[in-house]
Amino acid sequence: MEAVLILTEAKKHLVTIANQTYQKGLTPGKSGNISIKIKNTSRSSDVILITPSSVALRDVNLNNVIVTDLNGKQLEGEGIPSSELQMHLAIYKRREDIGAIVHTHSPYATGFSFTDKKIPRLEGFGPIKEPYLEEIEYATPGSSELVELASSGLKREDVLILKNHGVVAVGPDLDEAVLLAEFTETSAKTGFIIDLLKD
Repeated sequence: MEAVLILTEAKKHLVTIANQTYQKGLTPGKSGNISIKIKNTSRSSDVILITPSSVALRDVNLNNVIVTDLNGKQLEGEGIPSSELQMHLAIYKRREDIGAIVHTHSPYATGFSFTDKKIPRLEGFGPIKEPYLEEIEYATPGSSELVELASSGLKREDVLILKNHGVVAVGPDLDEAVLLAEFTETSAKTGFIIDLLKD
């Protein structure tokens, strides 16, 4: 019963964050996806909660949150999981410390991803060891190439810019992951202003 309650509460939290992420303009249209890893459920193994494919994050609800195992087998939920499910699974397998993943198409950060300009790494990301956020080369969304590039790129980073695509932010829990996604967009806005003021 306790495991069922944990799963239900996690679904509610995912729905809330998905809806808020849409409202904040981080995932326009039917773009973006969010997941949570739940450890040691009544199924005796970890499970993943992920938003459904072809559904705007404003329309995610308790019925269409998808539950899969770590191999991607669907266990619950209406519809089908996000087309980026394999990317989420690969990231979780590469890093045990990650409990949630947020993939956004926020306008400023995504705009940077379509140029040769980089998003500045501001102090809110912790000690500044590198001047700019990490970026990977373009790969087709949902492809095995993107799965490998993104999961490899997040070995040592908590946020990654996907060239010509968007942003992936990770964290120990969903609140931390979405805060990082929001801060990435703010950093991109700041970088845009810096570029304007330099001209």
